Amino acid sequence: MKTLATALMLSMSVLAAGAQAAEADQGPTRAQVQAELQQAKVSGQYTFGEEGYPAPIAQTSGLTSQQVQAELAQARNAGEVTFGNLDYPPVAAAEHATSLTRSQVQTQLAQAKSEGLVTFGNLDYPPLGS
Repeated sequence: MKTLATALMLSMSVLAAGAQAAEADQGPTRAQVQAELQQAKVSGQYTFGEEGYPAPIAQTSGLTSQQVQAELAQARNAGEVTFGNLDYPPVAAAEHATSLTRSQVQTQLAQAKSEGLVTFGNLDYPPLGS
């Protein structure tokens, strides 16, 4: 009988210690979660439904709207910005233009082909030079 009583006492001690440890590992309370949710709503980090998706990203630029528009106009004039399929690929800037003639380019291409640096079609893949 003593063994049974001792075993019961030990098992009750273990259960009590387990229950106490479970209480200690509890996450945030309901009130804490609600406060965090309210704070996220106020700061714009939480939205509900399709209209608010995705959540707006906070702007970190120090430029004014006029400065951004001026930079965009400058980039368009330089040919760095395109719009739609009609402007693709972007036109290369004049400073990147080559001074080689068509015959010089054709000569360079023929030389590269003879050295195995340029291939054409699936039969020549991979190039021999690589």
